[in-house]
Amino acid sequence: MKIYVKKALRSPGFLIWGILAVILILIPVFAPYIAPHDPIATDYASSMVSGNATYPFGTDQIGRCILSRLIWGGRTSLLIIFWVIAIIAILGILLGVLSGYLGGWVDMLITRLTDIVMAIPSTVFVIALVSVLGPGLHHTVLAMSLVGWTEYCRVTRALVLSVKENQYVQEARMGGLKEHQVILRVILPNIVPYLLVNLTQDIGAQLLTLSGLSLLGLSSQPPTPEWGFMLSEGRKFIQSAPWLIIYPGMVIVLHVVVFNLLGDSLRDILDPRYQKRSARRKELEKWQQEKV
Repeated sequence: MKIYVKKALRSPGFLIWGILAVILILIPVFAPYIAPHDPIATDYASSMVSGNATYPFGTDQIGRCILSRLIWGGRTSLLIIFWVIAIIAILGILLGVLSGYLGGWVDMLITRLTDIVMAIPSTVFVIALVSVLGPGLHHTVLAMSLVGWTEYCRVTRALVLSVKENQYVQEARMGGLKEHQVILRVILPNIVPYLLVNLTQDIGAQLLTLSGLSLLGLSSQPPTPEWGFMLSEGRKFIQSAPWLIIYPGMVIVLHVVVFNLLGDSLRDILDPRYQKRSARRKELEKWQQEKV
């Protein structure tokens, strides 16, 4: 772990994207102190304003502050995403560990279940399930969780298979550790760093899914501020008030890009070939400087 921390501190990309990710998370946390207005307060006299000193990002059709709704909308959007990722990560990692470590009929059963779920188009399944259960954030979390665990299960199973026959695992068994202790103390600490890449990059993917559901009116309901639902409301005024969809769209894209690039930088740090690539990069830069 210390090696990974040292690599992270030496990686400019990880530091930059990590700081940006922390800022993006902290903004909705401190929404009551940052947002200039109440996100659901209406001001009909200032409706459809493109932007001024009072409303920097303008207002919507009933005079609500777009900037305040974007800041507060982060609470709704990111909270749903983190709940979904927590559920699918715990479920997927648990099933993946059991499948890879126990093998046999347990592995076959979990693998077949994973294949069946992955064969179903996830977006279509989520839309259908939410449509049946009814629009709402709880139903959205349930639907997204039912199809999102498969990737974590598949990756975890592959990682467990790659480490369970290593010498240190055999030594742990010979040292008297029980099977669950081997999993918790030996195997999981060695595979969790690699799963962090999936966790980080999945934030952007789940955010896009949530935004798509909200755009269809199947997730957040008024007056709750949420980025996807703001896009859904703003598409009616795309010509007369384009800022209603430009700003929410930019916020969604910003979060997706930052967390995806943070995941890429994590992957570079955890890649055993990271030092070799860094050394070759430094040699190339030195050669280019000498050539100039």
